Amino acid sequence: MSFRIEDKLYIKHENLIDFKGYLNANRCEVLHKPRIIESLYFDNQNLQTYNDSIEGMVPRKKIRIRNYPSSDDQKCYYEIKNSSVEGRYKTRKIIDKKAFEEIKNVGIFDEQYGLCFPKIYVKYLREYFKVKDVRVSIDTNIQYRDYKTNFQISDDRVIAELKTSINKDADELTKDFPIQRIRFSKYCFGMEKLYQL
Repeated sequence: MSFRIEDKLYIKHENLIDFKGYLNANRCEVLHKPRIIESLYFDNQNLQTYNDSIEGMVPRKKIRIRNYPSSDDQKCYYEIKNSSVEGRYKTRKIIDKKAFEEIKNVGIFDEQYGLCFPKIYVKYLREYFKVKDVRVSIDTNIQYRDYKTNFQISDDRVIAELKTSINKDADELTKDFPIQRIRFSKYCFGMEKLYQL
């Protein structure tokens, strides 16, 4: 388990070219070609993972199964994003499509949240960069879709995310990326838009 810092940045569409220019000026490295990500999020009947995230409770988790529908990687990944007092970390394991279909039907049992069922899909285009020791992802074309009804809402915002070691100096990170930080969860925002929470 390796703890990490995660900062989210809201980039206005009209500033996206400038932000990419800033990355290039700082000799960014392209880590991966852009790809579409689709995640199916799970929650219990009380929407406890949603509520814990909104309230900033620790420890908390987000439970999802992720895939990359338009890429060569056709595997499914069962992921848990953990937030604790010590920091954040993610666990991930590969599951096959048969197991994915079964999980959608029977749910996922989690020690903290009990039985969790699929709630919403979140889909977006991600670009991957690295500046020094900071990984930078840029997400656009974000879409939220209700698992049961397939009702879908688009989000025209651009969200950038910074990921680096927990040992990174926070002041240095702010100096390198002097852009307003936001608290943002695609899962929570999607739940609010789809269910009017």
